[in-house]
Amino acid sequence: MVSGGTYGTEDIVHGAGYGRAILILLLTPVLWSLPTVLMIGELSSALPEEGGYYAWVRRAMGNCWGFQEAWLSLVASIFDMAIYPTLFVLYLARLFPWFGIGYRGVLVGLAVVGICTGLNIAGIKVVATTSIWLFCLLSAPFVIIVLLAPFKYGALAQAVTRPTTSHVDIVGGLLIAMWNYMGWDNASTIAVEVNQPQRTYPRAMIAAVILVAITYVLPVAAMSMTHLSPSAWETGSWADIAGLLGGPPLRIGLVLGGMMSAFGMFNALVMSYSRLPYAMAQDGMLPKVFARVNRREAPWVSIVVLATGWALCLGLGFERLVTIDVLVYGASLFLEFLALIVLRVTEPDLQRPFKVPGGMFGATFLGVLPTLLLVFFVARGDHEQIFGMSSLLFGSLLVIAGFLAYGIDVTLRRARPLQ
Repeated sequence: MVSGGTYGTEDIVHGAGYGRAILILLLTPVLWSLPTVLMIGELSSALPEEGGYYAWVRRAMGNCWGFQEAWLSLVASIFDMAIYPTLFVLYLARLFPWFGIGYRGVLVGLAVVGICTGLNIAGIKVVATTSIWLFCLLSAPFVIIVLLAPFKYGALAQAVTRPTTSHVDIVGGLLIAMWNYMGWDNASTIAVEVNQPQRTYPRAMIAAVILVAITYVLPVAAMSMTHLSPSAWETGSWADIAGLLGGPPLRIGLVLGGMMSAFGMFNALVMSYSRLPYAMAQDGMLPKVFARVNRREAPWVSIVVLATGWALCLGLGFERLVTIDVLVYGASLFLEFLALIVLRVTEPDLQRPFKVPGGMFGATFLGVLPTLLLVFFVARGDHEQIFGMSSLLFGSLLVIAGFLAYGIDVTLRRARPLQ
């Protein structure tokens, strides 16, 4: 749910160069991911409920803020989930350019959405098994790159590569690194379906931070030995880089791995996001139809409705999707850190199998660095144009829309018979 391997890191190298890209990939998990993981470790072990972060915020701050948490997460998902079919098409087009022309890419993206929707309706075990095998397969080409690159030391300094269209700078590279390291809270929404969640979540989260960082840093560090120009890097270029190292077979392996990565991320996140409307419907905050499940306990109505919304955003570009995603996701993440502090005050006796060290100071300080990073990118987003307006204005409208949606929801609930 956080990472589908090294794919998606190319623009970081383009914007920052090798040395600074490696530094960004090492510091981002410490400043951005680790505080989030510790927060989720405490809250998911204390409150392992279906809906995860929505349930935490609702319990800490009431229905209105719980609704806003779910709203922001689902709005962020609209842009986040459109990224993965986009990446799938970008890698497919590296192998078969025909698919990248005109409407064909959108049709391929729709096929990805449709297949993953079907797998999720089939149940959580199908999604889990698929994800494990995809991760193993897509990681294999990067193991080969790490092994081959030292033997090409300095050999690619004058390599001729296809012209790139990326305009990402070092700040944009950091933004993309944040996107590559975010999404840890998505695992919390299926807590009821996890064995021994109080023990499993903290251990799995910390181990995953280390594993994800390794999968990002090692291939980039290995490629730095070849002296390939950073300007040759852009989203999807791992395929061409693999071709320079290992010829057509490795290039094909990277393309297939990139497609598996995008597919696997989308597939796992359908499982996560679909539990939000399901949990809200159980709480009476959405119509009961969203709580319907099939014989495999999959919330099929929630899955189908969300998949339809995700399909509508397939035409947006990768960099623009990442910008919107990080800004909106950041607002929901802030509410989660706030819920951690509020629950420490209002429910000091709540059983916490895993607890952030440092008492109240530790819990409060935990959210400082991620919040500062978010404030920095909100300020930067004021210069990014989305739908003819700045990212900051667009994000503010989405936040305001959440309160309007809550007002409409309350009105409709009062009009409905008691449930």
